[in-house]
Amino acid sequence: MRITVFGANGNVGSRVVAEATARGHRVTAVLRDPAGPHRLPPTVATATGDARDPADVRRLAAGQDLLVAATRPAPGHEDELATATKGLLTGLAGTGVRLLVVGGAGSLTLPGGNGVALVDAPDFPAALRPIADACGEQLALCRADAEVDWTYLSPAALLEPGERTGHYRLGRDELLVGPDGTSAISMEDFALALLDEAERPAHHRLRFTVGY
Repeated sequence: MRITVFGANGNVGSRVVAEATARGHRVTAVLRDPAGPHRLPPTVATATGDARDPADVRRLAAGQDLLVAATRPAPGHEDELATATKGLLTGLAGTGVRLLVVGGAGSLTLPGGNGVALVDAPDFPAALRPIADACGEQLALCRADAEVDWTYLSPAALLEPGERTGHYRLGRDELLVGPDGTSAISMEDFALALLDEAERPAHHRLRFTVGY
């Protein structure tokens, strides 16, 4: 497949690029400054672009099969996530290029919580509330779009660098919790699940989640 990755230099984006490259896909990594430091394989093509700009999105989606949105704003700039999502959806409208969005966990409902979202749990960290709310708006923008073939992938509550185990469980809108009571997924296995969805689409215009 021909895959463009926005946010390719981030923690998740770089792992998506690595996983896609290892599978033999042709990846274009979109960076705001390709001349700057990055953690990408030397064989990966890089391009300059901004997900907030629909013209950039349309240009970089031309001739591609899939666009992955792995952008994350810096703390204090969480509102940029909605702007980037709007740019992606507007830029992809009418292109036929599929969009896979790296989302957040905050909008997932708690198991047995009568529909209460993770972000509304009493012990949810206050410092994470701004980005959780931004991700909730990101999901709402996708759900309101009537043109783009999007898929939104939410991680488990804890998403950290770790090991590529090759194992994970899938869910829909409820937080996945393991037998030990924790909700977690490594960034490596998250990227694995995302590329599995890219190769074998099963969630068109839907959100799903992944965890152990």
